[in-house]
Amino acid sequence: MPRSVAFGDRLGYFRSHMTNSVLLSIDGPLATITLNDPAKHNRLDPAGLKLLREAVEKADADPNVRVTVITGAGDKTFCSGYDLGSIPAGERKDEGGDNTFEVVMDRIEAMRMPTLCALNGGVYGGATDLALACDFRLGVKGMRFFMPAARFGLHYYPSGLRRYTQKVSPSFAKRAFLLSEDFHDTELLAVGYLDWLVERAEFKDKVAEKATRLAGLAPLSMSGMTRAIEQFAQAAPDMSSIRQTQRACATSEDLKEGLAALGERRTPTFKGR
Repeated sequence: MPRSVAFGDRLGYFRSHMTNSVLLSIDGPLATITLNDPAKHNRLDPAGLKLLREAVEKADADPNVRVTVITGAGDKTFCSGYDLGSIPAGERKDEGGDNTFEVVMDRIEAMRMPTLCALNGGVYGGATDLALACDFRLGVKGMRFFMPAARFGLHYYPSGLRRYTQKVSPSFAKRAFLLSEDFHDTELLAVGYLDWLVERAEFKDKVAEKATRLAGLAPLSMSGMTRAIEQFAQAAPDMSSIRQTQRACATSEDLKEGLAALGERRTPTFKGR
């Protein structure tokens, strides 16, 4: 059994600016990033995208964090994507760089520990890729999905197309991008876009359950296998790096503790080394 991790109500170590459109809270092994502009369906603009990048960097740099949850405020929309009116400005050299939408999504995908996207409502536009950049996706019944890129003449960025194709399927990518189809909750579960779909009344508890389970597992092996799985999915594995991590786990304190706990029928206490 994973060790207990408080979620949601207990603030613990909390870092945020309440006027920000993106909030970060860190409570021991759990980091929660909340898109916090429900009046605008949590839509991201260049300023919000910068805040999201900063929140991701802070969570990823904290050695105590073992899982990051990304969710939205309110109960209607997880995120309505990127502000299309900001695209020209967001691509200027003075406002792009490390904070372009593609770069930030890639940064989320590259986080060292597992990520869980808690889709509290509909997901649209670029936010559909934000969810795919996470390792797991938990949705709420009644949610909808829509990718309008082709309707606006927008050619989506390469890494986003890769995620759609690899993490779901080429067929789903074509239906989403080339046909601009709407998808409903059960369809998203059936095609594999969602890992879990739950009733709204169960949503917070299920997010807490999954986050707790992820946070209670051995962090050294979790981090290594997360990277390895992504590399194999991209057909570009760094075998030397994977073998190195495998060897490190084989001689780690975490493995010794896990085996000892198994023999003693107790919950292991992992230290990530």
